[in-house]
Amino acid sequence: MTKRTDMTRTSAGYFVSQETSIATDNPIVTPQASPPDILRCAYMELVVTDLAASREFYVDVLGLYVTEEDENTLYLRSTEEFIHHNLVLRKGEVAAVAAFSYRVRSPEELDKAVAFYTELGCDVRRNPDGFVKGVGDSVRVVDPLGFPYEFFYQSDHVERLQWRYDLHVPGELVRLDHFNQVTPDVPRAVKYMQDLGFRVTEDIQDEEGTVYAAWMRRKSTVHDTAMTGGDGPRMHHVCFATHEKHNILAICDKLGALRRSDSIERGPGRHGVSNAFYLYLRDPDGHRVEVYTQDYYTGDPDNPVITWDVHDNQRRDWWGNPVVPSWYSDASLVLDLDGNPQPVQARTDDSEMAVTIGADGFSYTRADENEGKLGNQL
Repeated sequence: MTKRTDMTRTSAGYFVSQETSIATDNPIVTPQASPPDILRCAYMELVVTDLAASREFYVDVLGLYVTEEDENTLYLRSTEEFIHHNLVLRKGEVAAVAAFSYRVRSPEELDKAVAFYTELGCDVRRNPDGFVKGVGDSVRVVDPLGFPYEFFYQSDHVERLQWRYDLHVPGELVRLDHFNQVTPDVPRAVKYMQDLGFRVTEDIQDEEGTVYAAWMRRKSTVHDTAMTGGDGPRMHHVCFATHEKHNILAICDKLGALRRSDSIERGPGRHGVSNAFYLYLRDPDGHRVEVYTQDYYTGDPDNPVITWDVHDNQRRDWWGNPVVPSWYSDASLVLDLDGNPQPVQARTDDSEMAVTIGADGFSYTRADENEGKLGNQL
Protein backbone atom coordinates (compact mmCIF):
# COMPACT_ATOMS: atom_id res chain seq x y z
CA MET A 1 0.00 0.00 0.00
CA THR A 2 1.10 3.64 -0.24
CA LYS A 3 3.77 4.72 2.25
CA ARG A 4 2.82 7.31 4.84
CA THR A 5 5.51 9.66 3.48
CA ASP A 6 3.71 9.72 0.13
CA MET A 7 0.35 10.68 1.65
CA THR A 8 -1.10 14.09 2.43
CA ARG A 9 -2.67 14.63 5.84
CA THR A 10 -6.03 16.42 5.68
CA SER A 11 -7.65 18.84 8.11
CA ALA A 12 -10.07 16.05 9.13
CA GLY A 13 -7.17 13.88 10.31
CA TYR A 14 -7.03 11.17 7.65
CA PHE A 15 -4.50 10.87 4.80
CA VAL A 16 -5.04 10.92 1.03
CA SER A 17 -3.06 9.56 -1.91
CA GLN A 18 -3.64 8.26 -5.40
CA GLU A 19 -4.36 4.56 -5.84
CA THR A 20 -1.37 2.43 -6.85
CA SER A 21 -0.90 -1.23 -7.65
CA ILE A 22 -0.62 -3.11 -4.38
CA ALA A 23 2.69 -4.74 -3.42
CA THR A 24 2.50 -7.96 -1.42
CA ASP A 25 5.02 -10.59 -0.33
CA ASN A 26 2.61 -13.37 -1.29
CA PRO A 27 0.81 -12.28 -4.47
CA ILE A 28 -1.81 -14.21 -6.37
CA VAL A 29 -0.54 -14.38 -9.94
CA THR A 30 -2.33 -11.97 -12.28
CA PRO A 31 -4.13 -13.98 -14.99
CA GLN A 32 -3.51 -13.27 -18.65
CA ALA A 33 -7.28 -13.63 -19.17
CA SER A 34 -9.36 -10.49 -18.78
CA PRO A 35 -11.58 -10.34 -15.69
CA PRO A 36 -15.37 -10.20 -15.99
CA ASP A 37 -16.82 -6.68 -16.01
CA ILE A 38 -18.60 -6.53 -12.65
CA LEU A 39 -21.43 -4.04 -12.16
CA ARG A 40 -22.20 -4.36 -8.46
CA CYS A 41 -22.73 -6.68 -5.54
CA ALA A 42 -26.16 -8.19 -6.22
CA TYR A 43 -27.12 -10.73 -3.58
CA MET A 44 -25.86 -13.00 -0.83
CA GLU A 45 -26.93 -16.59 -0.25
CA LEU A 46 -26.99 -17.41 3.45
CA VAL A 47 -27.50 -20.80 5.05
CA VAL A 48 -29.62 -20.51 8.20
CA THR A 49 -30.58 -23.21 10.69
CA ASP A 50 -34.10 -22.00 11.50
CA LEU A 51 -35.83 -20.59 8.45
CA ALA A 52 -38.92 -19.44 10.37
CA ALA A 53 -36.84 -17.46 12.87
CA SER A 54 -34.82 -15.92 10.03
CA ARG A 55 -38.00 -15.01 8.14
CA GLU A 56 -39.31 -13.23 11.23
CA PHE A 57 -36.03 -11.27 11.58
CA TYR A 58 -35.53 -10.25 7.95
CA VAL A 59 -39.18 -9.79 6.92
CA ASP A 60 -41.19 -8.91 10.02
CA VAL A 61 -38.49 -6.90 11.81
CA LEU A 62 -36.27 -5.48 9.04
CA GLY A 63 -38.99 -5.21 6.39
CA LEU A 64 -37.41 -6.95 3.42
CA TYR A 65 -39.95 -8.07 0.81
CA VAL A 66 -40.62 -11.70 -0.07
CA THR A 67 -40.24 -12.39 -3.78
CA GLU A 68 -40.72 -16.15 -3.52
CA GLU A 69 -40.50 -18.86 -0.87
CA ASP A 70 -40.87 -22.57 -0.24
CA GLU A 71 -40.32 -24.80 2.76
CA ASN A 72 -36.53 -24.65 2.47
CA THR A 73 -35.69 -21.32 0.80
CA LEU A 74 -36.69 -17.68 1.08
CA TYR A 75 -35.95 -15.07 -1.62
CA LEU A 76 -35.94 -11.47 -0.38
CA ARG A 77 -35.41 -8.06 -1.93
CA SER A 78 -35.18 -4.44 -0.85
CA THR A 79 -37.43 -1.58 -1.92
CA GLU A 80 -35.57 -0.26 -4.97
CA GLU A 81 -34.51 -3.62 -6.41
CA PHE A 82 -35.90 -4.87 -9.73
CA ILE A 83 -33.98 -8.15 -10.00
CA HIS A 84 -35.42 -11.21 -8.32
CA HIS A 85 -33.66 -10.95 -4.97
CA ASN A 86 -30.89 -9.40 -2.86
CA LEU A 87 -30.83 -12.11 -0.21
CA VAL A 88 -31.40 -15.86 -0.32
CA LEU A 89 -32.00 -17.67 2.97
CA ARG A 90 -31.60 -21.43 2.63
CA LYS A 91 -32.25 -23.88 5.43
CA GLY A 92 -29.26 -26.01 6.39
CA GLU A 93 -27.45 -27.63 9.29
CA VAL A 94 -24.53 -25.17 9.51
CA ALA A 95 -25.01 -21.40 9.42
CA ALA A 96 -22.68 -20.06 6.71
CA VAL A 97 -22.39 -18.11 3.46
CA ALA A 98 -22.96 -20.09 0.26
CA ALA A 99 -22.31 -17.25 -2.22
CA PHE A 100 -21.19 -13.65 -2.56
CA SER A 101 -22.96 -12.85 -5.84
CA TYR A 102 -22.05 -10.14 -8.36
CA ARG A 103 -23.93 -9.03 -11.44
CA VAL A 104 -21.85 -8.56 -14.61
CA ARG A 105 -22.39 -6.21 -17.53
CA SER A 106 -23.39 -8.74 -20.20
CA PRO A 107 -23.84 -12.49 -20.74
CA GLU A 108 -20.43 -12.61 -22.46
CA GLU A 109 -18.73 -11.68 -19.19
CA LEU A 110 -19.48 -15.15 -17.85
CA ASP A 111 -17.08 -16.65 -20.41
CA LYS A 112 -14.45 -14.26 -19.09
CA ALA A 113 -15.15 -15.34 -15.51
CA VAL A 114 -14.62 -18.98 -16.46
CA ALA A 115 -11.33 -18.20 -18.24
CA PHE A 116 -10.07 -15.89 -15.48
CA TYR A 117 -10.64 -18.35 -12.63
CA THR A 118 -9.67 -21.44 -14.61
CA GLU A 119 -6.28 -19.82 -15.21
CA LEU A 120 -6.02 -19.24 -11.45
CA GLY A 121 -6.61 -22.96 -10.87
CA CYS A 122 -9.86 -22.41 -8.96
CA ASP A 123 -12.86 -24.69 -8.65
CA VAL A 124 -15.10 -23.28 -11.39
CA ARG A 125 -18.66 -24.43 -12.10
CA ARG A 126 -21.23 -23.07 -14.56
CA ASN A 127 -24.96 -23.69 -14.56
CA PRO A 128 -26.90 -22.38 -17.60
CA ASP A 129 -30.11 -22.60 -15.54
CA GLY A 130 -28.66 -20.84 -12.51
CA PHE A 131 -27.93 -22.10 -9.01
CA VAL A 132 -30.98 -20.42 -7.43
CA LYS A 133 -34.45 -19.39 -8.58
CA GLY A 134 -34.78 -16.13 -10.46
CA VAL A 135 -31.22 -16.10 -11.81
CA GLY A 136 -30.14 -17.61 -15.12
CA ASP A 137 -26.77 -18.66 -16.52
CA SER A 138 -24.28 -18.31 -13.65
CA VAL A 139 -20.67 -19.08 -12.78
CA ARG A 140 -19.67 -20.05 -9.25
CA VAL A 141 -16.07 -20.33 -8.10
CA VAL A 142 -14.05 -20.76 -4.96
CA ASP A 143 -11.70 -17.82 -5.42
CA PRO A 144 -7.99 -17.86 -4.46
CA LEU A 145 -8.85 -16.45 -1.02
CA GLY A 146 -11.29 -19.29 -0.32
CA PHE A 147 -14.54 -17.35 -0.81
CA PRO A 148 -17.51 -18.67 -2.83
CA TYR A 149 -18.14 -16.08 -5.55
CA GLU A 150 -20.92 -16.06 -8.12
CA PHE A 151 -21.22 -14.08 -11.36
CA PHE A 152 -24.46 -13.74 -13.34
CA TYR A 153 -26.21 -11.44 -15.81
CA GLN A 154 -29.70 -12.80 -16.46
CA SER A 155 -32.30 -12.34 -13.73
CA ASP A 156 -36.08 -12.36 -13.59
CA HIS A 157 -37.44 -8.85 -13.14
CA VAL A 158 -39.84 -7.97 -10.35
CA GLU A 159 -41.69 -4.78 -9.46
CA ARG A 160 -39.68 -2.01 -7.86
CA LEU A 161 -41.53 -1.02 -4.73
CA GLN A 162 -40.11 2.45 -4.17
CA TRP A 163 -43.43 4.04 -5.19
CA ARG A 164 -45.44 1.72 -2.94
CA TYR A 165 -45.39 4.05 0.04
CA ASP A 166 -48.34 2.18 1.49
CA LEU A 167 -45.98 -0.77 2.04
CA HIS A 168 -42.99 1.10 3.43
CA VAL A 169 -41.94 0.90 7.07
CA PRO A 170 -40.03 3.56 9.07
CA GLY A 171 -36.78 1.58 8.81
CA GLU A 172 -37.07 0.88 5.08
CA LEU A 173 -34.11 -0.98 3.55
CA VAL A 174 -33.80 0.32 0.01
CA ARG A 175 -30.89 -1.60 -1.60
CA LEU A 176 -28.05 -3.99 -1.01
CA ASP A 177 -24.93 -1.90 -0.50
CA HIS A 178 -21.92 -4.15 0.17
CA PHE A 179 -20.29 -7.24 1.58
CA ASN A 180 -17.43 -7.36 4.09
CA GLN A 181 -15.00 -10.28 4.05
CA VAL A 182 -12.46 -11.43 6.66
CA THR A 183 -9.10 -12.60 5.30
CA PRO A 184 -5.67 -13.06 6.92
CA ASP A 185 -3.56 -11.12 4.38
CA VAL A 186 -5.22 -7.87 3.34
CA PRO A 187 -2.61 -6.65 0.78
CA ARG A 188 -2.73 -10.05 -0.95
CA ALA A 189 -6.52 -9.81 -1.11
CA VAL A 190 -6.49 -6.22 -2.38
CA LYS A 191 -4.00 -6.99 -5.16
CA TYR A 192 -6.22 -9.86 -6.34
CA MET A 193 -9.34 -7.67 -6.21
CA GLN A 194 -7.55 -4.98 -8.24
CA ASP A 195 -6.82 -7.67 -10.84
CA LEU A 196 -10.55 -8.43 -10.79
CA GLY A 197 -11.24 -4.77 -11.60
CA PHE A 198 -12.02 -3.31 -8.18
CA ARG A 199 -10.78 0.12 -7.09
CA VAL A 200 -9.55 0.94 -3.58
CA THR A 201 -11.36 3.81 -1.86
CA GLU A 202 -10.19 3.66 1.79
CA ASP A 203 -7.90 1.63 4.02
CA ILE A 204 -6.56 1.43 7.57
CA GLN A 205 -2.80 1.22 8.13
CA ASP A 206 -0.17 1.94 10.75
CA GLU A 207 3.04 3.92 10.28
CA GLU A 208 4.99 0.72 9.59
CA GLY A 209 2.70 -0.12 6.66
CA THR A 210 0.70 -2.97 8.19
CA VAL A 211 -2.72 -2.98 6.51
CA TYR A 212 -5.68 -3.84 8.72
CA ALA A 213 -8.58 -3.37 6.28
CA ALA A 214 -9.36 -2.00 2.81
CA TRP A 215 -12.56 -0.90 1.05
CA MET A 216 -13.07 -1.56 -2.69
CA ARG A 217 -15.76 -0.70 -5.18
CA ARG A 218 -17.18 -1.38 -8.64
CA LYS A 219 -20.22 0.89 -8.42
CA SER A 220 -19.51 4.55 -7.62
CA THR A 221 -19.85 4.35 -3.83
CA VAL A 222 -17.31 3.61 -1.11
CA HIS A 223 -17.48 -0.14 -1.59
CA ASP A 224 -19.09 -3.25 -2.97
CA THR A 225 -16.91 -5.28 -0.66
CA ALA A 226 -14.24 -4.73 1.98
CA MET A 227 -11.39 -6.91 3.17
CA THR A 228 -10.99 -6.95 6.94
CA GLY A 229 -7.85 -8.49 8.42
CA GLY A 230 -8.51 -11.52 10.57
CA ASP A 231 -8.84 -15.28 10.61
CA GLY A 232 -10.47 -16.30 7.36
CA PRO A 233 -11.99 -16.82 4.90
CA ARG A 234 -15.12 -15.69 6.75
CA MET A 235 -17.95 -13.23 6.17
CA HIS A 236 -17.94 -10.21 8.47
CA HIS A 237 -21.25 -8.70 7.36
CA VAL A 238 -23.73 -8.05 4.60
CA CYS A 239 -25.06 -4.49 4.38
CA PHE A 240 -28.33 -2.91 3.28
CA ALA A 241 -28.68 0.84 2.74
CA THR A 242 -31.43 3.14 3.97
CA HIS A 243 -32.24 6.67 2.84
CA GLU A 244 -31.73 8.60 6.08
CA LYS A 245 -30.38 8.36 9.63
CA HIS A 246 -33.91 8.34 11.03
CA ASN A 247 -34.54 4.98 9.31
CA ILE A 248 -31.76 3.45 11.39
CA LEU A 249 -33.09 5.03 14.57
CA ALA A 250 -36.52 3.61 13.75
CA ILE A 251 -35.05 0.11 13.53
CA CYS A 252 -33.48 0.57 16.96
CA ASP A 253 -36.78 1.77 18.40
CA LYS A 254 -38.61 -1.18 16.85
CA LEU A 255 -36.13 -3.68 18.26
CA GLY A 256 -36.48 -2.09 21.67
CA ALA A 257 -40.28 -2.23 21.50
CA LEU A 258 -40.11 -5.91 20.53
CA ARG A 259 -37.70 -6.61 23.42
CA ARG A 260 -35.11 -7.66 20.86
CA SER A 261 -32.42 -5.12 21.67
CA ASP A 262 -29.97 -7.99 22.10
CA SER A 263 -29.97 -8.16 18.28
CA ILE A 264 -28.07 -4.83 18.30
CA GLU A 265 -24.35 -5.52 18.42
CA ARG A 266 -22.95 -2.06 17.73
CA GLY A 267 -24.27 1.43 17.08
CA PRO A 268 -26.05 3.43 16.01
CA GLY A 269 -23.18 5.72 15.15
CA ARG A 270 -21.21 7.30 12.35
CA HIS A 271 -18.11 5.75 10.82
CA GLY A 272 -14.98 7.74 10.10
CA VAL A 273 -14.22 5.26 7.33
CA SER A 274 -16.90 5.77 4.63
CA ASN A 275 -18.54 8.61 6.64
CA ALA A 276 -21.68 6.46 6.81
CA PHE A 277 -24.20 6.34 9.63
CA TYR A 278 -24.39 2.70 10.74
CA LEU A 279 -26.02 -0.01 12.82
CA TYR A 280 -24.79 -3.59 13.23
CA LEU A 281 -27.26 -6.37 14.01
CA ARG A 282 -26.95 -10.12 14.53
CA ASP A 283 -29.59 -12.39 13.01
CA PRO A 284 -30.85 -15.52 14.82
CA ASP A 285 -27.86 -17.54 13.54
CA GLY A 286 -25.33 -14.83 14.41
CA HIS A 287 -24.85 -13.61 10.84
CA ARG A 288 -23.96 -9.91 11.04
CA VAL A 289 -26.11 -7.41 9.13
CA GLU A 290 -25.21 -3.75 8.78
CA VAL A 291 -27.74 -1.01 8.04
CA TYR A 292 -25.99 1.98 6.50
CA THR A 293 -26.59 5.39 4.96
CA GLN A 294 -24.86 8.58 3.74
CA ASP A 295 -21.53 7.48 2.29
CA TYR A 296 -20.18 9.40 -0.73
CA TYR A 297 -19.53 9.34 -4.50
CA THR A 298 -16.26 7.76 -5.69
CA GLY A 299 -16.73 7.47 -9.46
CA ASP A 300 -14.04 9.87 -10.74
CA PRO A 301 -10.96 8.12 -12.21
CA ASP A 302 -8.64 10.10 -9.91
CA ASN A 303 -10.74 9.63 -6.79
CA PRO A 304 -8.19 9.77 -3.94
CA VAL A 305 -7.66 6.85 -1.58
CA ILE A 306 -8.33 7.74 2.05
CA THR A 307 -6.04 6.16 4.64
CA TRP A 308 -6.83 6.09 8.35
CA ASP A 309 -4.25 5.56 11.06
CA VAL A 310 -5.08 2.38 12.94
CA HIS A 311 -4.68 4.29 16.23
CA ASP A 312 -7.11 7.05 15.25
CA ASN A 313 -9.94 6.64 17.72
CA GLN A 314 -12.41 8.04 15.17
CA ARG A 315 -11.69 5.71 12.23
CA ARG A 316 -14.33 3.10 13.17
CA ASP A 317 -16.66 5.47 15.02
CA TRP A 318 -16.50 9.19 14.29
CA TRP A 319 -17.77 9.95 17.77
CA GLY A 320 -14.94 7.95 19.35
CA ASN A 321 -17.08 5.24 20.87
CA PRO A 322 -15.26 1.93 21.47
CA VAL A 323 -15.79 -1.08 19.25
CA VAL A 324 -17.18 -4.14 21.04
CA PRO A 325 -14.71 -7.09 20.92
CA SER A 326 -17.23 -9.40 19.18
CA TRP A 327 -17.22 -7.06 16.19
CA TYR A 328 -13.52 -7.85 15.70
CA SER A 329 -13.61 -11.54 16.59
CA ASP A 330 -16.92 -12.98 15.31
CA ALA A 331 -17.70 -13.76 11.68
CA SER A 332 -19.65 -16.30 9.62
CA LEU A 333 -18.16 -19.39 8.03
CA VAL A 334 -18.13 -19.66 4.23
CA LEU A 335 -18.78 -22.79 2.18
CA ASP A 336 -17.10 -24.43 -0.78
CA LEU A 337 -19.17 -25.31 -3.85
CA ASP A 338 -20.15 -28.67 -2.36
CA GLY A 339 -21.54 -27.05 0.79
CA ASN A 340 -18.63 -27.85 3.09
CA PRO A 341 -17.29 -25.19 5.51
CA GLN A 342 -14.00 -23.75 4.36
CA PRO A 343 -11.06 -24.18 6.77
CA VAL A 344 -10.13 -20.97 8.57
CA GLN A 345 -6.52 -19.77 8.49
CA ALA A 346 -5.15 -17.54 11.24
CA ARG A 347 -3.95 -14.00 10.59
CA THR A 348 -0.24 -13.66 11.39
CA ASP A 349 0.03 -9.87 11.01
CA ASP A 350 -0.95 -7.66 13.96
CA SER A 351 -4.67 -7.57 14.69
CA GLU A 352 -6.53 -4.28 14.80
CA MET A 353 -8.11 -5.16 18.13
CA ALA A 354 -4.78 -6.03 19.72
CA VAL A 355 -2.96 -2.89 18.62
CA THR A 356 -5.78 -0.50 19.51
CA ILE A 357 -7.64 -1.90 22.50
CA GLY A 358 -5.39 -4.74 23.69
CA ALA A 359 -3.16 -4.64 26.74
CA ASP A 360 -0.45 -2.65 24.93
CA GLY A 361 -2.76 -0.75 22.64
CA PHE A 362 -3.70 2.91 22.61
CA SER A 363 -5.89 5.23 20.62
CA TYR A 364 -5.94 8.95 20.14
CA THR A 365 -8.44 11.68 19.42
CA ARG A 366 -5.75 14.15 18.35
CA ALA A 367 -2.64 12.85 16.59
CA ASP A 368 -0.20 14.51 18.98
CA GLU A 369 -1.80 12.87 22.03
CA ASN A 370 -1.46 9.20 22.89
CA GLU A 371 -4.71 9.10 24.81
CA GLY A 372 -8.30 9.33 23.78
CA LYS A 373 -11.70 8.33 25.10
CA LEU A 374 -11.02 4.64 24.52
CA GLY A 375 -7.56 4.72 26.04
CA ASN A 376 -8.83 6.44 29.16
CA GLN A 377 -11.68 3.96 29.54
CA LEU A 378 -9.31 1.01 29.40
